[in-house]
Amino acid sequence: MRSGGECGWSISLLMILAVVAACAPRAEVAPGSFSLSGSSWRLVEFESSDDQIGTIRPENPDNYTMELLPDGTVAMRLDCNRGTGTWTASEAGAGSGTFEFGPLAVTRAFCPPPSMGDQIARDAEYVRTYVVRGDRLYLNLMADGGNYVWERANPAP
Repeated sequence: MRSGGECGWSISLLMILAVVAACAPRAEVAPGSFSLSGSSWRLVEFESSDDQIGTIRPENPDNYTMELLPDGTVAMRLDCNRGTGTWTASEAGAGSGTFEFGPLAVTRAFCPPPSMGDQIARDAEYVRTYVVRGDRLYLNLMADGGNYVWERANPAP
């Protein structure tokens, strides 16, 4: 038979675990959508807000991929280079919210033109929000700097 002290200790431990679980970061899940955490993406295009630049599409979208890992790290293929860093997101509404990359460590091999790798690595620090529409992820740059449009690389069955 347990003493009252052991039971009280067990209940206290359960309460602490419940509080920790409630405060832990959660993967963002848009209603009717999927979680950003653990998702993989392939670049479709960059939509510039500058009419002189317009929309830029990669020659080979498979050379530009992004994996948003559940541990908060990001793994990117940027043409002939690789990038790693961190990411955070917080849902503000149905399929949208804030999004930020931490500093990215990027290899610096020379990729033959046309390459969007350097542009993506440079712009990553300016991403501030996201919107998910269907199987597309729009990463929006601050100050109306443009949008990176990614399509889901591992579509749901």
